[in-house]
Amino acid sequence: MLCTFTVHMVLSVAVSCLSLSQYAYHSNHMSKHISLSKYRRDIRRGCITRSQILPSVIGDADGLRVFVLSDLHTDYTENMKWIKNLSSVRYKNDILIVAGDVSETYKNFIMTMSLLKNKFEHVLYVPGNHDLWCRQEGEIYLDSHQKLNKVLDACRGLGVETNPIVLDGLGIIPLLSWYHESFDKEEEITNIHIPHLEMACKDFKACKWSGELSNGDISLALYFDAMNEKNQNVIKEIQNTCSQIITFSHFVPRQELCPEKRMLFYPKLPKIIGSDCLEVRIRSIHGVEGSASACHVFGHTHFCWDAVLDGIRYVQAPLAYPRERKRRMNGGENWLPFCIYSNGKLSDRLSPCYWSDYYSSNPRTPHNTKLAPWVARFYNQT
Repeated sequence: MLCTFTVHMVLSVAVSCLSLSQYAYHSNHMSKHISLSKYRRDIRRGCITRSQILPSVIGDADGLRVFVLSDLHTDYTENMKWIKNLSSVRYKNDILIVAGDVSETYKNFIMTMSLLKNKFEHVLYVPGNHDLWCRQEGEIYLDSHQKLNKVLDACRGLGVETNPIVLDGLGIIPLLSWYHESFDKEEEITNIHIPHLEMACKDFKACKWSGELSNGDISLALYFDAMNEKNQNVIKEIQNTCSQIITFSHFVPRQELCPEKRMLFYPKLPKIIGSDCLEVRIRSIHGVEGSASACHVFGHTHFCWDAVLDGIRYVQAPLAYPRERKRRMNGGENWLPFCIYSNGKLSDRLSPCYWSDYYSSNPRTPHNTKLAPWVARFYNQT
């Protein structure tokens, strides 16, 4: 997750009173006619019912299978236990894409990636912001550059891939990225007092950058994007030889992959989630118009997401925080990791994903700055 809000605001788009059922789900029967008015009615009744994803989405096909997972946050005991409890047999011939935010501490990072490498044949990884926090843990990191290098060195030692690879004709390309405030181009919410980014997001203190790099401008986004240039020759070769390519990052490439500000408890969230540079790089790989085989996996916001935008399929499958899973707001346990590729093709879409399902049937209206009822109620109480 991108940050921890200092007043324990859950950076999520659901109210704390949600009661989510455990009844079985079949994707063919899920209604796509989701409306905000119905959501409001359900909130007034004090309960929202959302179908649960069944473990069948993991795929039982022969041959190459690729699973995805983001935002592991194994500094939480429950999340580390979940990793340990993953089968050591079921995935032994499979690939796992880890889209960042494994752990804040180096010790837990090593433990987590070692466990995953023992369970999957191949593990691929890109760093998230939490992975680069400079925590006091025996040795002192001068800055987040040093932490980044240490994390990438550890991956090499463990056999975890951080560079593009080709496996059975499938190209998988990790993309380094960072967020910038100007990524947010939608209308501001101005009728409430919203805490400043520096107060809401721990990155501003926990990440330490030297030189002219800063969370306060686009410099970090450009810096991380430039690091992808060293792989350009390999990426071109993958483009020329692979009919199927999966790219992945930790941060969000498009603002449409996050709910509108009026739906968010922290409406400034879009300023600390994504990068325009990232979307440009994704399009340079998959093509401006995308294709039926184009897929990008991301993380960071903890919203389950599966949607096609301008010809590219964008997927987020987060483990998220224990409190989010407990409230059945975001993340998952029983259905993760999600199988994104099997039988030589992309798997069926991940569903239900409340917000991407909502936007598949309802237009985005960022000019509407009237707070959603659950957000308005929260700010009236604070």
